[in-house]
Amino acid sequence: MTTTRSAPPGHETPAPRKARLLPVEWSGDSPFPGRWAGGVSLVAGPLLLGAGVLLRLPFHFFFPEQLAARAEHPRLIAASYGAFATGTVLLWPAVAVLASRIGRRRPGLALWGGVFAVLGLFARTFHAGVDHLAFRLADRQGVEAATRLIGETYGAFHVFSALNLAIMGGWLILAVGAWRARVLGPVRAVALAATAALPLGVLKGTTPLSVVAVAGLCLALVPLGVTVLRDGPAPRRATVLRWTAAVTATVVLMTLIGRAG
Repeated sequence: MTTTRSAPPGHETPAPRKARLLPVEWSGDSPFPGRWAGGVSLVAGPLLLGAGVLLRLPFHFFFPEQLAARAEHPRLIAASYGAFATGTVLLWPAVAVLASRIGRRRPGLALWGGVFAVLGLFARTFHAGVDHLAFRLADRQGVEAATRLIGETYGAFHVFSALNLAIMGGWLILAVGAWRARVLGPVRAVALAATAALPLGVLKGTTPLSVVAVAGLCLALVPLGVTVLRDGPAPRRATVLRWTAAVTATVVLMTLIGRAG
């Protein structure tokens, strides 16, 4: 006679693994967004922000010169602002992974720093939308009309104005938390804190502080991203190819649907 031994209360017997076309890891320090999404975000997000900042380096910081640069160098400015906006969006998984690691020892700093940093990314994404509209206006109505409209409405209140403090404060809190939790050493924690110096708002160009800020972000997060990506077994080549095809097809489909309105 065969008896079945039940699992202790509170412990579920793990289900047998099945071969999956697109396997997903749901374990480790931060099961969501996971090792791969988090690691890629930690590497790609800061690098894209850095590319966006450096591409607009030759032009003056304030919005009239940014609009004029758009008219004279449309592809360069489009690439700059597009890279910056993409990097901003890609940073949210990086913040989630960093906050999860900080939370092991300093949960309070992880919570406040992570929430503030993500809210700051939302605000920067809103600014990117205004940038896009301003550039389209300059393309259609001319630089003078766009400059006049931006000048008349600059500083107008919107709900995201309340998040300006979060844009700067989130990185400072995360830097303190990363140092206190020993996720980052003192040098890289200071580098992460320097991200707070990145100018915020609509149609902002590049200043020396911008370069320092994105360099600090890269120094703090890119090596951590490499560590996260290496923290586990390497996937099989077939798995990489399937995931690459799936992600590429999803991006293309979403782009086509988005273009259709």
